Amino acid sequence: MAAVTRRKWLTAVSIAPFLGVRSLHASALSRANGRPALTGRDRIRINHLPNVTLSTHTGRQVRFYDDLVKDRKVIVNFMYANCEGICVPVTRNLVKVKKLLGDRVGRDIFMYSITLRPTEDTVDDLRMYAEHHDVGEGWLFLTGSAGDVDHLRRSLGFAYPDPVEDADVSNHIGMVRYGVEPLTRWAACPGMANPEHIARSILWDLA
Repeated sequence: MAAVTRRKWLTAVSIAPFLGVRSLHASALSRANGRPALTGRDRIRINHLPNVTLSTHTGRQVRFYDDLVKDRKVIVNFMYANCEGICVPVTRNLVKVKKLLGDRVGRDIFMYSITLRPTEDTVDDLRMYAEHHDVGEGWLFLTGSAGDVDHLRRSLGFAYPDPVEDADVSNHIGMVRYGVEPLTRWAACPGMANPEHIARSILWDLA
């Protein structure tokens, strides 16, 4: 029951960082200093979409914002390859979601799974994981430096205020975030929800 409660909590609060709580304050400061006010898109990019360098399971070096998120509709979750918890069930569920989304994945919707154990999950580990689950085109598995991945996780809202709870990486693999970057529309849903419900939610927001 505790895990379900945490997931419900994360569903609610993981959207909050993208709602522009500090937007009016930031705009006022910009105007007061004589600088052009930042747009909502700028603020989300600066505060929540760090342009860290990552490696894909196909062996490419990419920048998170510039290469993966900018001007795109995206679906993001965190996982790790050697997981005995819900990583595999979530991945299998998202495979079903991908099939329901059809050929839009890789065309105008892009899926990203980022390892929470970058010091353990190599590019080859992620490639084998992707091949084992037959994820197909349009879905990348990503790793990077431990510091960059942790910064990315926190920036995307996969975090708990309790440092002990936050340190347990298994607490961060149950949710999926999705968004339309140029329109600053972001939401989240449980990764183990009914795949048809997830697909409908994604298409509702990403259409």
